[in-house]
Amino acid sequence: MIKTVNRKEQTRKRHSRLRVKLMGTTESPRLAVYRSTKHIYAQIIDDIKRVTLVSASSVDPELKGKISHGGNIEAAKLVGELIAKRAAKANIKDVVFDRGGFLYHGRVSALADAAREGGLNF
Repeated sequence: MIKTVNRKEQTRKRHSRLRVKLMGTTESPRLAVYRSTKHIYAQIIDDIKRVTLVSASSVDPELKGKISHGGNIEAAKLVGELIAKRAAKANIKDVVFDRGGFLYHGRVSALADAAREGGLNF
């Protein structure tokens, strides 16, 4: 009998493979992205201190009026712009991008491109 692995398990495996190589430091923290069907979330994390420095998501009160649905590319672009703006306030310019096991396509790439345009380097 063939063992089937669901999509969530495949994403978890890809993420664990990525996290072996990726680590956010104080000089260049990790920009972690998580996407669900309804929303998208981004955090900038210092893995050495184990602390979240900045976060933004499609459920933020700041974006609630601008977004009709949090699970689309337009919402991901707004979250990318917001995370870049908040990172600039916290004097964060260089980050390491962690796509969270998701393919670099669609909402994940839209968030990354918007964050780059907002001033983040990765």
